[in-house]
Amino acid sequence: MSLFNTSALAEAAAATPTATAAGGMVSSLLMIVVMIAVFYFLLIRPQRKKDKAVKDMLAALKTGDRICTIGGFYGTITALKDDTVTLSIGSLENTVVVARWAIRSVENVKTENDSSMPEV
Repeated sequence: MSLFNTSALAEAAAATPTATAAGGMVSSLLMIVVMIAVFYFLLIRPQRKKDKAVKDMLAALKTGDRICTIGGFYGTITALKDDTVTLSIGSLENTVVVARWAIRSVENVKTENDSSMPEV
């Protein structure tokens, strides 16, 4: 009579690779989920926030706003249409029509009556 049961050892040896393979598959799946979450929070979500801010800025344009175009022109909005904006550029009151999507930013013009603290 042997001290070890050989059939029990054979069954345990056969079961070990299956358990290891299942554990490896779970860890691989977990790593993929973690990578997708990292991509979402580092790439996709900030870009969506930026796109929403640009969309809100373009929707809030009004006559009299001082803007900068993506071409570097500074001007004051004189008229708005659906997809175009008419700008007054320079002291000679030259007007230019640009696409609404070509506006990079709205400049903050402080008036004399503005009592807010200056930005540092």
